[in-house]
Formats: sequence, C-alpha cells, structure tokens
Amino acid sequence: MADITQEKIKELTKMAIKALKDKKAEDVRVIDISQVSVLADYFIIANGSNKSQIQALSDNVEEKLGRAGYLLRQKEGYTNANWVLLDFGDIIIHIFDRENRLFYDLERIWRDGKLINADTFEIEA
Repeated sequence: MADITQEKIKELTKMAIKALKDKKAEDVRVIDISQVSVLADYFIIANGSNKSQIQALSDNVEEKLGRAGYLLRQKEGYTNANWVLLDFGDIIIHIFDRENRLFYDLERIWRDGKLINADTFEIEA
C-alpha cells in the first residue's frame, strides 16, 4: 500500500505467520489479494482450537508486530474469540475457531486472490 515497501509488507507477513505458529495456530494460510482488492496486500487466515488459544494467538501477533513497530489499526472480535480480525493495514489477519472458519470460508470468498502456503511463503518472499 502507499507508505511501506513490498519488502516490508513481506517481512510483516512473515512475522505474523511466525507469531501464529509459535502459539500452535492450525491451518495457517496466506492469500495475496493485492491484485483484486485495495483493502490490503495479504490476508492471513488461521484457526485455534478454543477461545483461550485464539486470544493467545491474537495477543502474540499483536505483541510481536507491535514490538517491530507495526501499528495495529483495528481489532475486532477479541472478547468472543470465534473470529478475531487484526488489521495492520497492508495485512489483515483472521483467526477463527474451527466452526466459524468453515462457515465463513474466506478462502472461497477470496478465491480470486492467490493462495500461498504459509510454510512456503518465506521461501517465495
């Protein structure tokens, strides 16, 4: 997006993936939406197994990216923790419980974007 380089956006994305994996997030996926939306460059989608884990995933991402100087613009859904949205501007992180991830199926909704395996993102980026 306007104020940060593509290299910084990829660095931010890698940090977010690592923060999620550090707290054992399940099925972490990255969707490159830069060619199909002005909302962000990447969506990161993951899920946790319960409310406490979902909140821990959210806390860890917010802490790690905040320490690196990335500003959290908006956080939604933290209290209920069935779908937490963390908006860092250039990346938007969605952390679901299993049921809501299946129900909302963001991967299908954003299928025009490029699905990238989170494990290989670091290699590609």
